[in-house]
Amino acid sequence: MQNNLLGPEPTLLPERAEQQAAIESGKDPAEVAAQWPDFSEAWAVLAEQALGKGEHVAAYAYARTGYHRGLDQLRRNGWKGFGPVPWSHRPNQGFLRALAALGKAANAIGETEEYDRVKKFLEDSDPAAPGI
Repeated sequence: MQNNLLGPEPTLLPERAEQQAAIESGKDPAEVAAQWPDFSEAWAVLAEQALGKGEHVAAYAYARTGYHRGLDQLRRNGWKGFGPVPWSHRPNQGFLRALAALGKAANAIGETEEYDRVKKFLEDSDPAAPGI
């Protein structure tokens, strides 16, 4: 990703090694979300699973939770509402996955304005982030 010398620095979320290990070990993402409700990746996994089952409303709710918890963390780490959120930084991936799942779920339930907003947000965050 190219940095705009006049734009904000990329926002890099802190490592969440314990939470990440729980997800990677195959622990039920609902248990991970219950234990660490601010861990966006657990919500993203729940949303992705719901999308895979055609449960679009549940996916939307899970994804929106992960998205909002991620926004809180981004803001605590200096994000001002715009600027790059690099996919290449592993701790950012949970937020970006939740955002992508939110876009997919919004599209599935006919929430066109949200779908368009999420698509732009993903593109602005990092073109390498998962698409919708």
